[in-house]
Amino acid sequence: MKTYGTGQLRNIGLIGHGGCGKTTLTEAMVYVSGKTTRMGRVEEGNTLSDHDPEEVKRQISINASVVPCEWKDIKVNIIDTPGYTDFVGEVVSGLRAADCALSVVCAVSGVEVGTESTYRLADQRELPQMVFVNKMDRENADFYKVYSRMRELFGNRVTAVQLPIGSQSDFKGVVDLVELKAYVFDGKNVKETEIPADMADLVEEHRAPLLEAAAEYDDEALMKYLEGEELTAEEVRAGVKDGILKRRLVPVLCGSSHSAVGVATLLDFIAGYCPSPDQMGEATGLKPGTEDEISRPVSSEGPFSALVFKTMADPYVGKLSLFKVFSGTLKSDSTVFNATKRVEERVGQVFLTFGKEQIPVQEVVAGDIAAVGKLDETTTADTLADKSAAVVFPPIEFPKPKLTLAAYPLAKGDEDKIASGLARLTEEDPTVTVERSTETRELLISGMGELHIEIVKARLKKKFGADIELRSPKVPYRETIRAKAQGEGKHKKQTGGRGQYGHVILEIEPLQDQEFEFVDKIFGGAVPKNYIPAVEKGAQETFAEGPYAGFPMVNVRVTLLDGSYHAVDSSEMAFKIATSLAIKKALETARPVLLEPVMYVEIRVPEAYMGDVMGDMNKRRGRILGMEPDGEYQVIKAMAPLAEMYRYAIDLRSMTQARGDFTMEFHDYEEVPDHIAEKVIEEAKKEREG
Repeated sequence: MKTYGTGQLRNIGLIGHGGCGKTTLTEAMVYVSGKTTRMGRVEEGNTLSDHDPEEVKRQISINASVVPCEWKDIKVNIIDTPGYTDFVGEVVSGLRAADCALSVVCAVSGVEVGTESTYRLADQRELPQMVFVNKMDRENADFYKVYSRMRELFGNRVTAVQLPIGSQSDFKGVVDLVELKAYVFDGKNVKETEIPADMADLVEEHRAPLLEAAAEYDDEALMKYLEGEELTAEEVRAGVKDGILKRRLVPVLCGSSHSAVGVATLLDFIAGYCPSPDQMGEATGLKPGTEDEISRPVSSEGPFSALVFKTMADPYVGKLSLFKVFSGTLKSDSTVFNATKRVEERVGQVFLTFGKEQIPVQEVVAGDIAAVGKLDETTTADTLADKSAAVVFPPIEFPKPKLTLAAYPLAKGDEDKIASGLARLTEEDPTVTVERSTETRELLISGMGELHIEIVKARLKKKFGADIELRSPKVPYRETIRAKAQGEGKHKKQTGGRGQYGHVILEIEPLQDQEFEFVDKIFGGAVPKNYIPAVEKGAQETFAEGPYAGFPMVNVRVTLLDGSYHAVDSSEMAFKIATSLAIKKALETARPVLLEPVMYVEIRVPEAYMGDVMGDMNKRRGRILGMEPDGEYQVIKAMAPLAEMYRYAIDLRSMTQARGDFTMEFHDYEEVPDHIAEKVIEEAKKEREG
C-alpha cells in the first residue's frame, strides 16, 4: 500500500442495526477498489472484518475492525462496527477514530432501533454523517419509504444526493443529484448514461432540498439561490462538501452491497465529499497532570500524539493496540510516552490492519489509523505522545455494564487461569468488568447483555482453556434487629491445669445510619480493660453470620453492661466465646429481620412503552418515584430490590424492542417481606447444610 498524506485520508465508521449489511458493504468496497478479487460472504465465514471464531460461528460482527482500501488516490479506512446492542462499546470506540459516520440502512427493514441508537451516538460525537440505503435489489425494497422515515426521525438535514434507477430485481443504477448524471452498473463496471425520462419529476423534486442546503455555505450562493438563479456545478459541490463538514447536511446514497451496485459511486462520494482528518478541527487535550488545555492541528509536522481506541488479543502478535494519530508521525522501532499512565513504551513494528492480516509499514502519519503489538502498560483510551510535548486526550466514555452473572469454574484448580484470562479480556473490552464479591464470595462478570457475557465465556475457553458456568448472582442480604434485648454469656471450662473463664452481660439494640457500634459501660473493673477489645471483636465476629440465614448483621449497637473474670483462667479467647453466647441469647428476643439491597433505578424509554415498563416495575416490588421528559423519551425514576433486577437488562430490551435503557446504583438496605424472607432463609439453610 502506497503512502498517503493526511489530506488523502478518509476515516469512515460504518454504523447501523445488526443485519443491515455493514460487513458485506466493507467487502464490496474493498472488492470494487481492486484490493481483493473475490467478495467474502458472512454466511461462508470468510469476510475480512469478521474473522473472530465467534463472529464466524454466529454470523454477526462482535468487534470493530479497520479495513483500508484505496480509491482514486484516496485511502479510505473503513471502520466496520457491530450492529447488535450488546456490542455498543465497539461502536463507541470505533467512532472515536472516525471522521465521518456512514449509517447503513436496509431498504426492506427500514430504520430499525440500531439505526436510531448508533445515529444518535454519532450525533453526540458531533461527527459528520451520511446514509447508505442498502439491499436495494431485495424484494420489497423501498428507498423513498426509508428516506421519508429518516427525515421524520432525524430532521430535514437528511437529504438525498442519489436516487435509485429501478428497484428490487430491476435495481441497476443511481442518479447523482449533485452532478445530474446517471450511472448504470454491471458488476464492477460502471457506465454513465442519460437520466431516465420517467425520473425527471423525481429528480427535480429531490434536488430542490439539496440545492437549498448547498446554497447555505456562502452568502453569495445563498443570494443567488433565493433570487432564483441556477447554482453552478462547482457551487453545488462546494456547498455539499461544506454542509457535510458543518453537519447541516446528511447525504443519502443508495445501492446494494451484495451485488456491488452503487458501491463505486459511494466510494466516489466518500473521496470527493467526506472530510479528511485535517478538516475536522484541532485535536484538544490537557497537559499531563494539569487542567491546562492544549490544541494540536491535525498535521504531520507537529509533535506526535495518538489515541488508542481499541485493544485486541491477537493469537500471533499478542496484544495489539489500534490507534489513531492526531498529530506528528510515528515510525517503527521508536519510543513513545504513554501520557495517560506516564510511562515510556517501546514501539516495534507498526502495522496497518487488513482484517486479520497485518501490513508492516515504516511510519504512520497524522489522521491515519494503525496498530502496534506488545505495548506493556498501554490500554484502550490511553494517549501516546512525544515525551517533550505530551498531551492527554479525553478518555473514551464507554457505557456501563447492564447485566451481571456469577462465574463458577467447571474444573477444579482453574481459578487462577480464569482470573488471568478474564483480566486479559477486560483489557480488550472495557464494557466488561470483573470483580470478586467480598460478601457472596462469587466471581461476578458484568457486560452489556446475555450474549455479550456468553461470548466472554466462549473466548475464555478458546483463548485461555478455562471453562465456566454462568449463574444468577447471589443477593448480598443482611440481617438486623428490631428490638432491644439483653443476654448473658458465661464460658467456663476446667480441665487439668489452666482453665478458661469469661463472663459478660450485654445489651443489643437497633442502630440507625451505622453498621456497628460498641459501647463500654463497665464500672469497677468487673471486666478488666485488657479484655474489653476481645469482647468487641467477639461481637463483630458473631455478627458476621446472623441467626436467620447466616448473612452479616448490620445496624446494631452492643453495650457491655457487666461481667466477671478469673485472675488465672480468664483469657481473650474465653471472653470472645462468652460474648458470642451472650449475643446469641439476646437475639432470641431482639426480633431479627432480613434486609435486602434496594437500588435507585433510572429507566429511559419512549413514551409508548411507559405503561408496560411501570407495570413491570410494580411486579418487581419497585416503587415509582417520578418521571421527567428527556426529548422524545421519558425517564422513570424508581426504587427496586436488587433481587428483582438481575435480569432487567434482558427484560427491558424485550419490553421496549431494545429502545429502553437504564442505570442502576445501590441506595440502601430495606426489610424483606415475610413471605419472601421465608424462602430466602429456607434456601440459605439448605445451602449451609449441603
